[in-house]
Amino acid sequence: MMPLPSGPAAHVERALCVLAHPDDVDFGSAGTVATWTAAGTEVTYCIVTDGDAGGFDETPRDRMGPLRREEQRAAAAAVGVTDVRFLGYPDGRVELTLDLRRDISRVIRQVRPQRVLTSSPERMWERIGASHPDHMTVGESTLRAVYPDARNPFAFPELLADEGLEAWTVSEVWLGASPRADHAVDVTDVVEQKWTALMSHVTQVSHQPPGQLQEFVGAWMQQTARTHSLPAGRLAEAFHVVHTG
Repeated sequence: MMPLPSGPAAHVERALCVLAHPDDVDFGSAGTVATWTAAGTEVTYCIVTDGDAGGFDETPRDRMGPLRREEQRAAAAAVGVTDVRFLGYPDGRVELTLDLRRDISRVIRQVRPQRVLTSSPERMWERIGASHPDHMTVGESTLRAVYPDARNPFAFPELLADEGLEAWTVSEVWLGASPRADHAVDVTDVVEQKWTALMSHVTQVSHQPPGQLQEFVGAWMQQTARTHSLPAGRLAEAFHVVHTG
């Protein structure tokens, strides 16, 4: 048996980010994504819900989902991502089902990524807000889609028979908001792109005083950098990297 790699691949051609809500990828990973696209990696977003249960004003619920889709597309563009897909599951009610596993497997087979980024299925007790039930469920569903579903030609045979989607093996998965984070990405030089992405989510952040979001998230990224022994003054995003090839 070949030994597992000692760290993540230095570069991949394609990466897929599977998250529960519009803005999830931007709070935890937009800086990392910006470094990937700058290096030539083609990145696709798969957002499981439209975030229709979010927001802080009286926006009608039937308008919130479409608004948040547009906000996510704008945020994606800020970090070099143009392929944004939505699965349309109900916000706040995501369950671990075979249908969800199949739908994520479909996107994996369509995109054929070497790397998948998703949320950790483990609860983070130190920062409970990171462990929204939808986040944990999407993380677990994505891991099940990576292994065994997407790589098994006999799993969801309709994907091959009806849609011509061949099995695909993902080499590595990056888990955000993980209590086991073992890899940090220095995002100091792309942090302005991250701020632009975050501020694109107007329905979610416009209720906060100017600068408060950057102060809060910036302090969080500074602490992450210190935890992972980056030089003083740097900003980082951290992940648990799992080799799945």
